[in-house]
Amino acid sequence: MDLDQNTALIIIDTQMGFLDPKWGERNNPEAEANIAALLAAWRRNGLPVIHVHHDSTAPAGVFRPGSPGHEAKPEAAPRAGEPIYHKTVNSAFIGTNLERDLRARRIEHVVIAGLTTNHCVSTTTRMAGNLGFGTYLVSDATATFARAHVDGRMRSAEEVHLAALSDLNEEFATIVSSGEVLRAVQSLAAFGSGPSTTSVSTRRERA
Repeated sequence: MDLDQNTALIIIDTQMGFLDPKWGERNNPEAEANIAALLAAWRRNGLPVIHVHHDSTAPAGVFRPGSPGHEAKPEAAPRAGEPIYHKTVNSAFIGTNLERDLRARRIEHVVIAGLTTNHCVSTTTRMAGNLGFGTYLVSDATATFARAHVDGRMRSAEEVHLAALSDLNEEFATIVSSGEVLRAVQSLAAFGSGPSTTSVSTRRERA
């Protein structure tokens, strides 16, 4: 992985509203624990951490500001000094200063985790890749819910999750595991402020 001391960890929508039973069957129950491990590694090494929270605009939205569902899950609770960007659409780059602030801080690489794989995580990852950031999506630090095909047949949460990852891989981002990321951060800490020793391409050219 091509990480450096200015690689940002972006945590998407890891909020209590996703505990609402209306979402249905979910995959990857370990996602929050893996998010917590990533956060701990970033904080331990003084790397930039960025939080993105969804603000529901509908009166019945589970992420309404001020409601219990808007709160961050304990595993992803921001610490003092860590920026929080509030969005009302799927992408963390729309209606926020995220891109401007990343460029101002000379951040060229981002590692993305959070909820949900096929919606806000996917949309933010696509935009990060298109904006030219070296983008990594952590496969086991995101999760999603079962969803119907357009013909009405249900897809399992794991099927939805894997399809979303497959669509993003080497097109908008490189899909990695939390273990790979943690080893890269450990290597970065061991070798100082230069890039880690393992480098992979983040996107492929399309005809």
